[in-house]
Amino acid sequence: MTRTLSIQGLCLKHQQRTLVDQLDLTLKAGEVHALVGASGSGKSLSCLGILDLLPPGVHSQGGTLRLDGHVVQPAQLRGREAALVLQNPRSAFNPVRSLRQHALETLGSRGLRGGHADQLILDTLNEVGLNDGPRVLDSFAFQLSGGMLQRFMIALALLADSHFLLADEPTSDLDVVAQARFLDLLERLVAERNLGVLLITHDMGVVARCADQVSVMAHGRIVEQADVHTLFNTPQSEEARTLLAAHHALTLETCTP
Repeated sequence: MTRTLSIQGLCLKHQQRTLVDQLDLTLKAGEVHALVGASGSGKSLSCLGILDLLPPGVHSQGGTLRLDGHVVQPAQLRGREAALVLQNPRSAFNPVRSLRQHALETLGSRGLRGGHADQLILDTLNEVGLNDGPRVLDSFAFQLSGGMLQRFMIALALLADSHFLLADEPTSDLDVVAQARFLDLLERLVAERNLGVLLITHDMGVVARCADQVSVMAHGRIVEQADVHTLFNTPQSEEARTLLAAHHALTLETCTP
């Protein structure tokens, strides 16, 4: 049976203003589901809302999480079944703790310690392309590049044995080489580890490359959901057509000598 993580009827408010209205999404193991939209459409807030990591002043007024059809609470998912990869990975790390301490803490929550834990950490770092494991583990977040920290965040997700990954604009702060490497890694882990991924992005080139399903968001609501081929070939919403037009214009401009 394909594992699923679904959110139904997520509603997020700030005071009396509705920021996200009746969001419905389903993630499936082995697939990338892209959530796209213009800046301010509610994409990143929805991602945080799923795991109940909302900023001060924003609160949830509805929403049901189901893991494989069973109702669960966000606290049951965070750092366990679902992991988060942030746009600015440095903000996710304690600056006075080494990356080794972060990794050991993650495995400690699973009851794994000692030599087996140490080897598992090194093997996982190799799996995500951080081959100089001892140096990376003895480093602090400020000593590594953004691309390396993105990979380390994915390594922590694998160490937590998470089955779903929520990635909020993970490539926007990376140069093109680091971006390509990150997407290569993501595609490989989806195939080999059967990860289910929610990919928050405004980059339709990333969507074209990685996504299986796409949800288009505008003004806090999902306005279109389709598989990636249908969305690119026959977009139904004005928002999807606008995003695709901007993508084609930028691509043409980039390719023009």
